[in-house]
Amino acid sequence: MIIAESYLPQKGHHVRLLSARRAALAATLTAATLTGGVIAAPAPASAAAQLIANGTFDTTTAPWAALGQTTVTLEQQAMRVQVRQNVANPWDAMVASPTAAALNPGKSYTLSFDAYSTAAFTAKATVQYTATPSSNQSLATDVPLTTTSKRYTFPFTAAQAGATAAEVTFQLGGSGGTPVVRFDNVSLMETQTTRPTALYVNPKSNPARWASENGGRPESGPIMDAIGSKPIFDWFGNWFPDITKAVDTYVGAAQAADKLPMLVAYNIPNRDACALFSGGGAGDAAGYHAWITDFAKAIGNRHAIVVLEPDAIAAAPCVADLNPPKNPDDQYRMLLDATQVLSTHAPNTWVYLDAANATWRTPNFMAEKLVESGVANTRGFSVNVSNYLTTAVSEQYAVAVNGLLPGTVGAKKYVIDTSRNGKGPYEDDTPGDNWCNPPDRKLGTPPVRQTSGAEYLFWIKVPGDSDGECGFIDDIPAGSFDPRLAMSLITGES
Repeated sequence: MIIAESYLPQKGHHVRLLSARRAALAATLTAATLTGGVIAAPAPASAAAQLIANGTFDTTTAPWAALGQTTVTLEQQAMRVQVRQNVANPWDAMVASPTAAALNPGKSYTLSFDAYSTAAFTAKATVQYTATPSSNQSLATDVPLTTTSKRYTFPFTAAQAGATAAEVTFQLGGSGGTPVVRFDNVSLMETQTTRPTALYVNPKSNPARWASENGGRPESGPIMDAIGSKPIFDWFGNWFPDITKAVDTYVGAAQAADKLPMLVAYNIPNRDACALFSGGGAGDAAGYHAWITDFAKAIGNRHAIVVLEPDAIAAAPCVADLNPPKNPDDQYRMLLDATQVLSTHAPNTWVYLDAANATWRTPNFMAEKLVESGVANTRGFSVNVSNYLTTAVSEQYAVAVNGLLPGTVGAKKYVIDTSRNGKGPYEDDTPGDNWCNPPDRKLGTPPVRQTSGAEYLFWIKVPGDSDGECGFIDDIPAGSFDPRLAMSLITGES
């Protein structure tokens, strides 16, 4: 235990600290629901309630209390904690806040926060029951602080206890000095007891953000109504300097709304090896393992959907043509590792390993490589991501692939991207580039869960986001939103 000795009765100093701490926190407990002097355990969560009364520090640091050798002040809408004296024990310099409601023993939670320090050192974070904190910690973890702000996220299960009133602490002693540590965006939420059925609509998606920022333009209303108001996947790659913060912020927002977040993991080395418009990704297998681990841990025990590495299996043979050439088998090994990481660190996430589209690779090739790439560790596979093939053609292809999966894997669930297939594929005399911003295409069936065939029809590709500097809009980089592309998909005309 991190503070196993800090409140033992024979240690008078720690008993006095406990009394001081209780006095400092007593006023804040009035915000909780009390029954017979003990905070009543809430009913199991459906939508996740925020259990930190003040984690954004917009105008105050209350109800956070400075304990031991710390001073707490508000600084630029963050909590500034000064360690006043070099102390040996982590708990001798700490801050604490009671939770807004009791914990539910046996239920899963996620503690998240941003933090950085004037000196790098390992702090401690706990979520513990206030009655007997030394022996009733649901979470007790190291926090490797650096001089750069980072998001930290820790899933845990609430321990069994008779009295479940709880508090969050950050313990900052034992650094060897007197650092200043800043905290922001502290969040503690219970994972929904049942998997949400409604898909999350992100108000900060590319089309929604463009519509809100360009309200005076005539396209803003149609783009918001037809695209921005729909549940669309968010794509995550190395364009986010802090992948933990990016994923945790998005998943936490969906969790708070009791909706299901939908993420695309898109950072494998040699990404988009055939077309190269979206080239990049992690530098090597070790870098990718670290990235996908951070990605998975940021989801943690919360419910989510992940489409894993669009085109990675189908494009793997193209890495042999790179300069210098790479081994396609390494791509499959990295995907296998990614499925194992997600299964371990994001156990409530439904992962769909991408199986490309019906015109790229044969069902035999795809079934073999899905198995080699770890589809056994996933819920299933995705098809037609960012493509224009009809739902019927994509369904036929998915069924063929499913029928070829070996008996050791068995049939899998599959999902189809319908974001831009309302008119099917574009056809002209140069079919090799018809996948890239083709003209006169249209939005497909809006996202929906089905009872037969594909488990979901999804909008995985963000309608209005460019495929690259190609097609009828050839001046917009891949992944960037353009209202001309969006309106073309809405009207069906370029």
